[in-house]
Amino acid sequence: MTKKKKIDVLLHKYVPKHILLTKDETKELLKKYKIGLNDLPQMFEKDPVSIAIGAKEGDVVKIIRESDTSVSSVVYYRYVKKEKI
Repeated sequence: MTKKKKIDVLLHKYVPKHILLTKDETKELLKKYKIGLNDLPQMFEKDPVSIAIGAKEGDVVKIIRESDTSVSSVVYYRYVKKEKI
């Protein structure tokens, strides 16, 4: 039987930094932009990064991508949901 290697997807050079927001941070984000959770782009609970950071359905993830443009980084937010089968 072959042993599967565990790979930390967060260390891959093409995976941007992901930060799990607290419930209070999520409330502030939604209040700031006057939006609801369903207004955010989504990512699935089974996504390798979601699993790696422990994100569950209903959580919001802050994604920080480095940029080679006039700004040094760009921030995105994703709402975690379960994948429908």
